[in-house]
Amino acid sequence: MDKKSRKEILNTYKDRVVTGGIYCIECSGNHRKWIRSTVDMEGSKNRFDFSITMKGSPEPAMLNECRKYGWESFSFNVLEELKKGKEQTNKEFADDIAALLEMWLDKSEDGGNN
Repeated sequence: MDKKSRKEILNTYKDRVVTGGIYCIECSGNHRKWIRSTVDMEGSKNRFDFSITMKGSPEPAMLNECRKYGWESFSFNVLEELKKGKEQTNKEFADDIAALLEMWLDKSEDGGNN
């Protein structure tokens, strides 16, 4: 890869729109829900899909439900997305996502882990 191509790839990566937010993993077998946050929604969705495809558990706490109800009983649902501002630092963005998670957990009857 030449220097120009590498620089173009780096600039494209830096200019991408970063989207984070709040998502929910739900088991349809027992209707249990886990509310989580991420600064990279696409990456979290990809990890979830890979985990389910490989018959792994999205999180260790979900393993028993995966075995009992099957991996196909799990779904990944985006609850709210937040785009990172151009001038926003990674820390500021993470803090905004954390505050958003707190609001969702407060709205949830069981704190997001039923």
